[in-house]
Amino acid sequence: MDYLIQNLVTDAEVLARYGLTAEEYRDAMPAAIEAARGSMSASNAGRRQFLLDILEALLEAGLVDSVTKPQYGDDTIYRLAVPGFGDVAIIQKGCPDGAHSSIRWSVPDWARETYLWWLCDSMKAEPGEHIAKGIQRMRSRVLDPADRTVDGVIFHNHLCGTPKRRCPKQDRAVRIGGLLVPPPCIYILPDSSNPNARDLNWTGTQQRFFPGVLLGLFGIERQTLPAYLGHVGFQRKNGEVRTTISARFGVGRSTTYRR
Repeated sequence: MDYLIQNLVTDAEVLARYGLTAEEYRDAMPAAIEAARGSMSASNAGRRQFLLDILEALLEAGLVDSVTKPQYGDDTIYRLAVPGFGDVAIIQKGCPDGAHSSIRWSVPDWARETYLWWLCDSMKAEPGEHIAKGIQRMRSRVLDPADRTVDGVIFHNHLCGTPKRRCPKQDRAVRIGGLLVPPPCIYILPDSSNPNARDLNWTGTQQRFFPGVLLGLFGIERQTLPAYLGHVGFQRKNGEVRTTISARFGVGRSTTYRR
């Protein structure tokens, strides 16, 4: 990409299409690059603020006792103290189809439960496709009984519930940080500590604690919680591993992907 930007100055025909001379392009390029960097930084800051607003809303509602923000230079991991349970880690990531957001993470020693939170605003694919790509990338880590893996993944950002990314859970939306925010999509991952197990959460029986806390912010009570919780499962059969990803968005409403 750097090579392309630097050498575009020699392509007079392309520059002419945009009404530029080589000299004008050369003079304007440094300022344009800095402006793009600034815009990207502002966008990243906005994504981080969206997640922080939700976590602080949990605090204001009394659903967590404290929210500890990441320190500059460390991995972006929020620490939530959940009353009657313990500490929960939220690892902030971008789009799940990249290696950085799907397999490059570490579960902190202090966490009783840990979740990847994918703040993905890419419109190149539907959310389900993004999630499926991320799960396939991280599958080897989840299936490794020696690897301390995450307990679930969350796909949710500021576009959810807007015309750009309509949400079937919009009737449960609440106002957070000036936005009308629908409940996040949560997928429970299996416990893979038993290397001989044939089915790993294939039918979504794995239980976790924090999803009920998070969805409680949106008025979803414990008795209706299963209708809003997705799951990821694996099945070992004939030397192969199958994957199932189920999304649920209300009583009697769900969709399932299997591979």
